[in-house]
Amino acid sequence: MSLCEENFARLSRLVPDLVARPPGVYGSCCSEGVDLYLEVEEQARFTTILRLTYLFPVQGVVLPDPDARLRVYHDARQVEVIDLSQTVLPLRADYRAPALVEKWRANAFIGKWLTYCQRQGRVFGDAPVTPPTFASGARVTLCP
Repeated sequence: MSLCEENFARLSRLVPDLVARPPGVYGSCCSEGVDLYLEVEEQARFTTILRLTYLFPVQGVVLPDPDARLRVYHDARQVEVIDLSQTVLPLRADYRAPALVEKWRANAFIGKWLTYCQRQGRVFGDAPVTPPTFASGARVTLCP
């Protein structure tokens, strides 16, 4: 439970107004890395379901990695991993309905990722963005 609470605090620093954001895709650019995308999929009174991912161009298609779906409990001040796909760390490549250890590992991964994003100075803009499709194979970024 404390890990989910810590992840809520980390996410709140990246997106302080999450509870007020309408569904849509929001971006965060950083001179030191790849653009980060946050998609608010569902917004309810006490919960938000969102997706957090980087988008990489690979052979003319978009590869989201890591790609996390998270449920945010605003009243309980917790973030829970719903789904996680990633190829970077030695977790299972595709996160499924968890055993307790797998769930803890997925939430620990999210905590480390959110901390990394904070250290980069990431912040999400207020206006929704159109994520890149890479149809032409060209790299599209949020930053000029």
